[in-house]
Amino acid sequence: MAIKPLAPDELLTTTRSVRKRLDLTRPVPMELVRECLEAALQAPTGGNRQGWHWIVVTDPELRKTIGDYYGRSLRAYLESGTSAGSLFQEDPVRAATQRRVSDSSAYLGEHMGDVPVLVIGCIALPGGRLPEGNQAGLWGSLLPAAWSYMLAARARGLGTAWTTLHLAYESEIAELLGIPADVRQGVLIPTAYHTGETFRPARRQPLDDVLHLDRW
Repeated sequence: MAIKPLAPDELLTTTRSVRKRLDLTRPVPMELVRECLEAALQAPTGGNRQGWHWIVVTDPELRKTIGDYYGRSLRAYLESGTSAGSLFQEDPVRAATQRRVSDSSAYLGEHMGDVPVLVIGCIALPGGRLPEGNQAGLWGSLLPAAWSYMLAARARGLGTAWTTLHLAYESEIAELLGIPADVRQGVLIPTAYHTGETFRPARRQPLDDVLHLDRW
């Protein structure tokens, strides 16, 4: 499939989390997923270790089981009172946006197992265990590649969403998929064709609210 001609800034600013608009009925060719992952493998990693692993789940029963775990975790998150929809109540505009995010997240939580392709990005642990202290170096060797995968998917007419709530059941999913003990999961990316073509930059807080020049 030809890559959609998007200018770099447009690709970066219009790659959104797609939840309700994922097409759950249209199969996604494995060749297309492979193209996106090939692009992802060009991302930087610490020491050029390239310790990432990618599990592409298409089997309906496996997807259903993972979806059940994800839905269980999502419901607990929404009931906890710490979800996006309960934040920023002092800002009506942002609160409304967060409620829409929570609503679409709840939808995805009920349908994760129906998404035709689930991509789990993993990282091999140096020495076989998680490092102590700040782990930015470890996860920084996986997450840029996962974002590159999502950008490549967007350019090919696919929708994705960045999700991590499955990690509440990481050990169960690892056993289900045969993931070795020295490999940890970092992100679950549902992947499907999407409906509609109304992607645009999201409303964000002003840069000057978070920019610190030379010192905090």
